[in-house]
Amino acid sequence: MLEGVSLDQLRIFLAAADEGSFSAAARRVRRTQSAVSEAISNLETQLGVVLFHRAGRYPVLTKEGGILLADARSVVTGINAMKARARNIAGGLEAELTAVIDVFLPISVIAEVAREFRVQFPATPLRLYVEALGSAVQPVMDRRASFGVVGSLPTLPPGLIKEHVSDITFIMVAAASHPLGSYRGVIPREELARHVQLVLTDRSKLSEGREFGVMSSATWRLADLFAKHAFLVNGLGWGGMPLHTVTNDIDEGRLVELLVEDVPAGGLALPMFAIYPDAEPPGPAGRWMITRLKELPGNGRGAKRY
Repeated sequence: MLEGVSLDQLRIFLAAADEGSFSAAARRVRRTQSAVSEAISNLETQLGVVLFHRAGRYPVLTKEGGILLADARSVVTGINAMKARARNIAGGLEAELTAVIDVFLPISVIAEVAREFRVQFPATPLRLYVEALGSAVQPVMDRRASFGVVGSLPTLPPGLIKEHVSDITFIMVAAASHPLGSYRGVIPREELARHVQLVLTDRSKLSEGREFGVMSSATWRLADLFAKHAFLVNGLGWGGMPLHTVTNDIDEGRLVELLVEDVPAGGLALPMFAIYPDAEPPGPAGRWMITRLKELPGNGRGAKRY
C-alpha cells in the first residue's frame, strides 16, 4: 500500500498539520474540506497509522503523526528542490558548481562569496577545492572543476583562458627567533642559501622539474600552507607567505618580514587569475562567482585588492 502514497497526499497532510484544521488546509490547497478529509483518511489507511486525533473541534497530530510529518516534509522539500533545479538547468544554470581556489586566497573572502552564493543560487550545490600550484589547475584541466582561481603557478597549460581577479601581497618571513629574523639590512642571496627555505610542493605533475621562488639549496617541502605557517612560526626555516596569513604574527612579534635581495620592501604583488577551458566557459553561477570575487575588497595590507 505504501507504493500508492502520492505527493498530493503528502502536501495535504502538511497543509493540515501546518494550518491546524482541515478547512484551513482546504483553502490552502484549493480543495473542498471533504476532499482534504478523504485524502488524509486514505493516507492513514495506506500508512497503517492514525495521523490525527479528531475528537476535538480541531484535528491534533498524534505522536506517530508528528514523527511522520518530518518525513513528509523532507519528501516534499526534496521534490520541490528537484523541480527548481530542473528549471534552472533547463535555463542554462549549472546543476552543481565546482571550483578550485588557490590556497593563497584569503579564506574570509571565499567564505563571504560562498555565503552570498547560497542566497543567489539556493538550488545549486557548491563544491570547492582548495589547492596550491599545479593542483589548483589540474581539476580545471580534468573538467572536475568549472573554473579555478589561481596565482601560484606562473605558466598555464594551453587551452585555458585566464582573466585577472585580484592581487595579493606575498612577503618573505622568518620567526623572530630565527637567525635571519635579527639580520639587519637587505639579506643577500648567499646568506639566504645558508638557511633552510620552507617551500610549497606541487602535488600535481604540472610543475615537475621547475622551481618557483626557491633561493636556497637547502629546502624542506610541504604540501600544506598551514603546515608551512606552523613551521615558520616555530623557527624551522624561512619562506614566502601571503601577507594576510601572517599579518597577526608580524604584529604580535612571532614573525618578522625579511628584506630580501631582489624583493621590494613590503612584498610582491602576486596576481590571481580565474581560469577555465576555452571551449567550456563557466555558466551563470560560475560567472557570478568570478565577478563577485573581483568586486570584494580585501584584507591584505599592501594588496591592490583583497
